This record gives sequence, structure tokens and C-alpha cells, in this order.
Amino acid sequence: MPGQLLTQPNPPPDPSSVPESVLEYAVQLKYAGFLSEEDLLSIQMFRRAANYIAAAMIFLKDNVLVERDLNFDDIKPRLLGHWGTCPGLVLVYAHLNKIIRDTGVEVLYVVGPGHGAPGILSCLWLEDSLHAFCPKYPRNYEGLRNLISTFSVPGGFPSHINAQTPGAIHEGGELGYALSVAFGAAMDNPDLIVACVVGDGEAETGPTATAWHGFKYIDPAESGAVLPIVHINGFKISERTIYGTMDDRELVALFVGYGYQPRIVDDIQDIDNDLAASLSWAITEIHKIQNAARSGNPIIKPRWPVILLRTPKGLSAPQRDPDGEIIEGSFHSHQVPLPKAKTDEKQLEFLQAWLKSYGPQELFHENGAPVEIIRRLIPALDEKKLGQKREAYKAYTPLDAPKWKPFAVEKGSQESCMKTVGLYLREVIATNPKTFRIFSPDELVSNKLDAVLEGTGRNFQWDTLSRSQGGRVIEILSEHTCQGMLQGYTLTGRTGLFPSYEAFLGIIHTMMVQYSKFMKMAQETIWRQPCGSLNYIETSTWTRQEHNGFSHQNPSFIGVVLNLKPNAARVYLPPDANCMLSTVKHCLRAKNYVNLIVGSKQPTAVWLDAEEADKHCIAGASVWKFASVDEGINPDVVLVGIGTEVTFEVIAAASLLRKRCSHLRVRVVNVTDLMILSRTGSHPHALDEEQFNMLFTKDRPIHFNYHGYPIELQGLLFGRPGLMERCTIEGYKEEGTTTSPLDMLLCNNVSRYHVAIAAIRGGSQVNPRVAVNAHLEISALRHEARKVQAYIYEHGTDPEDTYVTPPFD
Repeated sequence: MPGQLLTQPNPPPDPSSVPESVLEYAVQLKYAGFLSEEDLLSIQMFRRAANYIAAAMIFLKDNVLVERDLNFDDIKPRLLGHWGTCPGLVLVYAHLNKIIRDTGVEVLYVVGPGHGAPGILSCLWLEDSLHAFCPKYPRNYEGLRNLISTFSVPGGFPSHINAQTPGAIHEGGELGYALSVAFGAAMDNPDLIVACVVGDGEAETGPTATAWHGFKYIDPAESGAVLPIVHINGFKISERTIYGTMDDRELVALFVGYGYQPRIVDDIQDIDNDLAASLSWAITEIHKIQNAARSGNPIIKPRWPVILLRTPKGLSAPQRDPDGEIIEGSFHSHQVPLPKAKTDEKQLEFLQAWLKSYGPQELFHENGAPVEIIRRLIPALDEKKLGQKREAYKAYTPLDAPKWKPFAVEKGSQESCMKTVGLYLREVIATNPKTFRIFSPDELVSNKLDAVLEGTGRNFQWDTLSRSQGGRVIEILSEHTCQGMLQGYTLTGRTGLFPSYEAFLGIIHTMMVQYSKFMKMAQETIWRQPCGSLNYIETSTWTRQEHNGFSHQNPSFIGVVLNLKPNAARVYLPPDANCMLSTVKHCLRAKNYVNLIVGSKQPTAVWLDAEEADKHCIAGASVWKFASVDEGINPDVVLVGIGTEVTFEVIAAASLLRKRCSHLRVRVVNVTDLMILSRTGSHPHALDEEQFNMLFTKDRPIHFNYHGYPIELQGLLFGRPGLMERCTIEGYKEEGTTTSPLDMLLCNNVSRYHVAIAAIRGGSQVNPRVAVNAHLEISALRHEARKVQAYIYEHGTDPEDTYVTPPFD
């Protein structure tokens, strides 16, 4: 019967046996005649219409249905777009429509080749999803003209899929992580199938190579599924793809090795029946795996389906250009197949023949609306349409964040920020069992967050110890995969957390920036609702990475976040465990930001009780009166700590100065919200000049002891009137090795001795009683620092009292 599988796929052979041919692992289907004649015609007409619109979008500014012969004035002055991948994206879109229409299955479409925007936008117009969000694109001639004529021109859709594209949660500008985004979107969405197209160029990237393992972190009892569709069209921008040079045997061996059931779809003469049968088989296999898990009899190491779709590059483009260069099936179709159509008569003739080959008059009524045979393919319910899936734009569920003060630790004690936060996160997981996950690159225990494992497990389905337990922790030693999953999980309405060694967050630098660009456009797109923030905890910091050495000392991710748009960037450096608790709760509830929290995993002094910490974090910075002379009134110098360990050194320096330089009047300030330092008006959190001067004075020298690179702070402070000439900054300066904690600080000029020296130098400028002895005291402090360093090298450890909380009695 049409629409039914004509035969069941062969079960995969027993892995313990040696197959005669690896091709026995590939799923074989009899697909001839799978579609009814009406469905086949509907799909083919939809594809023709969408491909026509996509091609026209690249070239035409007028005469959009070629109702008369084309002339040069009909062609856009600048031709932008990528044709090569569009026919494959349209092919998949058409078939997903058919299966959604017939079965009601919930599908979200994630597109790796984001530069195939014309193919996706044309499908969105055909299904009337563009008009649902963008009134200027109704499904008539006016809407079609607007879509075609304004593509890739100012005011129209850009050449890449972005947040303005209905149904999109991934841009695909930087290739490689569509698949991990898809796995993140499927988590805790039990009824959702995420169809993810991975281009064969994208498949060459490192992030994609690891993301193939993503299904091993999906529990089919609680989550949806990802259906990867690898679009193998053979070419990148000017070179063959690796997958395009692999034969069936190699491809099957690769994906069987990953753990999939592969099905190759490559019958170009009967591609629609081939793909329709394959999608039907894939959906059936997914439901079989899910039903087994949800009935309490999970399949051990289930083989999820993957479709390997082979089509010629730029399918349905002209075979050759006027000069005889091959277009369809070559890299010449990757971008604009006829790039001189604006000025070359022959290329213009070829373009007209190409567009007319789709038969636009058969596809659209006189009023521009698509004909009925096309419209019948589209799901009837708006919420089922790929362009109107609520998961893509209005699924945000605010986190139910527990109160943090019950987890506060005693002021004056020594506690690890991470251990304290781990206890809080355990409660967050218990309170939000289906809307919160931790994505960790195999460092959860090392980063002292293991308290969360008392209430949940790691969701690693390929491990017999943790399988089918629904763990909230995804731990995989791939920052790329963690980032992609976090993005997919966040953009579909949930909240996630990414804890990492400080030095290695830079691995996902550009991925995070790409996400922030997507979110910038999302916030400027009125129909997109807010979503949770991307939350990073940066720990195992350089100040306490003396044991792992120089390679593990790198705070550069702070600067990456600082470079984002001000309405997105948030950087926090809580000075102790209680401030860390307050900050984490705030970030988990915040929307639309990139939150970076930098904290220590080692036991450090707790300076503030819960109430004090709450006020301090709300303000973003405050004078620490207990460490200041006369509670900070009328200071000679202001010492500022930004970061856990470097703040300890500021406090230690203040204590040291009370004994060594009693005439010096010191004010100690701690900054926990880095963005308050930005010049007035440059960031939503920036202090105005009056507030800034309340903290840092109008005219006294200021010394900043900063956790990151000094140039970052210089950039934030630049522009504040009269500040830079009275300001000194020390921070990480790429000095380090395997040494002791205090020696790391000494090497980078942020130790208590360096802070005290800076304080005396600054104070001597305004206090003659300090200046008269400044040289003596500075020389003594330098000598003491050298003695301490010699002690460290002799004994291999810091002096015993190094991290005893300094007294201020």
C-alpha cells in the first residue's frame, strides 16, 4: 500500500560475528512505489516551487515570476547566497512536511548549512509561516515579490539563516555544531524529533566528529530523539569533501562504528520514494527505541537511525554555464552559479532558461499563491509546521531557583566556593528535575561540584552503571559538544550550566560569540520570546593551577565575554563562597545574557555573611571597612581586589601595611560585578561618575589587583575622566610554571608584597609622612618577597601561615 513500508529493514548482524561485507550493516528497503501518485506529485511540485523561489531570491529584484523575458535591470546589483545546498534542504523539508501531515509527529528542523537560507525561507513562505511572523510576506504575489526582491539586500533577510528565520535555533555561520545543538534541543523534550541536516563540509569539522556520540547521552525514556541527515553533495566552496570521496562501504563502516543504523539514500531517479521510505523507517525505529525504554524494557545500546543522503551539488541547476564549466554536481554551484548574469547576455539567457525550467506558471496562481497540490503537503495545524514550532521561539520555562541563604557558610571560615555552590546546585536539580542540566567537560569532581552527584547521576547511556537513570549531568570531554548541547537546551526554553577549567573555555570562544550574535538578533525580533542565559562557571583558575603548570593558566575567556554587546555580557568575580551563591542564583534566573562567573575551587576565606554578601552582590562593589583604615574614610590610596585569590592578597597587603606603614590611610574595595567599572553609559551596569567616585574617590591613587589580563581592565576604565593617570593595574601576565600558589602570584606581580608596594607608592604622592619612609619600606617589602620566594624554592611549598586570614584588630 502506498505510504506503508513494503518490507521490514534487515536487522543489523550480530556485532560479534564477522560479516561477509560491511554493507550488510546498511539498512535495505524496497521503496519503489512507496508514495501514492498524489503524494509524489505534491512533493515534487513543492520542491519545484521552493527551488524556484530559492534561485530567484539569489538573482531577481523584479519580474519575480519571469512573466516576460529577463533583462539586466531585473537582476540584483550584488548577487549573494549559496545555491549548492538549497535543493537538498528543500528535499528534506518537503518530506518532513509529508510525514508530519500524515502522522502528527513533532519535528524541529535544525540546519547545519546555514548559508542555505534561500532554501529554508522559500519553504517557510510556501507553508505561510513567514507571514505568521512577518506581515510583509503574505502568501500572494506581493509577499513573494517582497521575499525574492529583498533577499540579501538592506532591510531583507540575510544570506544566512539567523534568529529572524522562523523555526531556527541555529545559524550555522561557523560550521560544526548543528548536531550537538540538536541533541541539546531533544533533551527533556520526550515527544520531539529533531531532524538535523549535517552538510558534508560541516561533517569535516572537529565539533561534528565528536557530536556523533551525542545519542549516547540521550535517555530515550525521558528525552526526544535526533535524526541526523547527512547531506553528501560532494563539494565545498572549491574542493571535494571527505564524505563525498567515501564509498558506501566506508560510510557504513564509519556510522556503524559510531553506533548508528545507517541508511543510504542516493537513487536520484527515484529520490522521493527512496527518502520517503527511509524517513518512515527512521521514525519507526526511533519510536521502537523510545517505547521499549518507556515500558521499562530498554534496548541495550540501541542503534539509532542515520540517513546518508547523496544528491548532486546544486541539484536542478543548469548542467553547464555558457563557457562549458560544469555547474550541477560541482563546486561551481556552491554559491552563485551564474555570477555574471547582471552583465553577460549569455549568462542571463541561461538564468532565464533555468528559472523557466521549474515551470513557475504551473506552481503559482495569478495572485502569486502556490497551487493546491503544493498546499496539500503542508501540515494543517500551524503548531505542527516546521516554521512555527513553539520550541524554537516561545518555550522558556523560568528556573525555580531555591533560596540560597540556607546554604550560606560561616563568616570567618575557610570554604571552597565550588563545594558550597555544589550543594546549592544539588537543590536546584531537585527543584527542577526536567528543566535544568549541567554540561561539563569531564571536570565536575575535579572542580569540586560533586555534591550534585548525591542527587543525580551522569546521563551516559553507553555506561552500564548510569544507563536509564535520567541523570542531570552530561559529562563528555569535548567543550565543543558541551557548548552545542547547552545552546540547544537553552534556546528551546530550559536552563543549563557549563562549569569548566578556566584555561579551556577558550576552546568554545567562537561558538559562544556566534551564539551571542544569534541572541542579539533574537532580541531585535519582536516575535521571539526571551530565553535563559548561557551560564559559565570558570574555575580551576590560574591562581591555583600551579600544580598543572603553565598550560593550565589562561584567563582569556573573560576578555571574550567583555567584547560582546553590552546588553549581553555579564562577568562576575565573587570574592567568597557566599557571594558565589548569590551570583549563581541570580545568573540561573537571568534571561538572554552570557553570564561568566569566575571562582575558586580551593578553600578560601569567607569575608561576608549572607546578608552582607547579598548587599555586596546587588551593588556590584563595596568598600570593605573591616580591612580599611578608619573604615575607609579619607584614604591616601584605594586598593581594589577583583577575583578570589587576588582579593585575598589585597586584604593581606592591607594587614601588612597596618604594621609596616602606620601613617598610610588605606581604603579596600572589592568588585564582584566587573561591568560596573565600564565608563558611564557604556554598559547597563556601569556606575555613573558620582557613584564611581563614592567608591574610588575623585583624586586618590587607585591600585587594581585583577584576576584577568590588565589590558581588559584598562579597556573598561578608559574614558573615565582623570582616572588613568592615578590608576595602576596588575593582573595575569603570562608568567607561570609548576610551582606553589604564592609563587604564582609573585611571578605575576599580584602578591601581597606587590600590592603593598603599589599602595606605598600611591600614598606617598598625597601623604608626606608616607613619602619620607617610602623608599625604606618598599625596599624591605621587595627583600621580604625575595626571601619568601627563596623559601618556596628550597622547601617546595609556601610558608605555613600564607593563607591564614589576616587580623585587623
